[in-house]
Amino acid sequence: MAFFSRLRAERAATRELGEGVWRRAHDRFQRSLDRVFQVVEGITDDQVYNQLVKEANEMAVLLPTVRQLCCAAQRITPSNDDTIPQLTSAAHRSLTKAANDLATTAQVIAMMRMQAEAGQPIDIEAVRHRAKLVEEDVSRAAQNLASSE
Repeated sequence: MAFFSRLRAERAATRELGEGVWRRAHDRFQRSLDRVFQVVEGITDDQVYNQLVKEANEMAVLLPTVRQLCCAAQRITPSNDDTIPQLTSAAHRSLTKAANDLATTAQVIAMMRMQAEAGQPIDIEAVRHRAKLVEEDVSRAAQNLASSE
């Protein structure tokens, strides 16, 4: 049963996102988010875990927005290859930056995890700063896409 559910979901994603740059932008963001949760799940200290999972959950809330933006961009400028459409290139750049900033957030969390395991105090502000950058990137992508329509 799960196989057919995944197959249907995959077909729906291909229909909505295409197979080009918008699909890759969405998938890149999702992989970065998955990496954040992988790192958070490895944290053994409950206090540190609770602080970081809250931040991770706030970034996870952005995934449906990223999907909507990528679907809208696919409708405006369909893409089935590696060529970034000129009309929506600013939105693509912002979405790519969001995924990169999210991946960097996973790295920051990994470093905090190592600090916590070594018994050193951690400062969650670095993660909050990175999370804010991701939110700003997604917001900028929405603005850029709105101006492209």
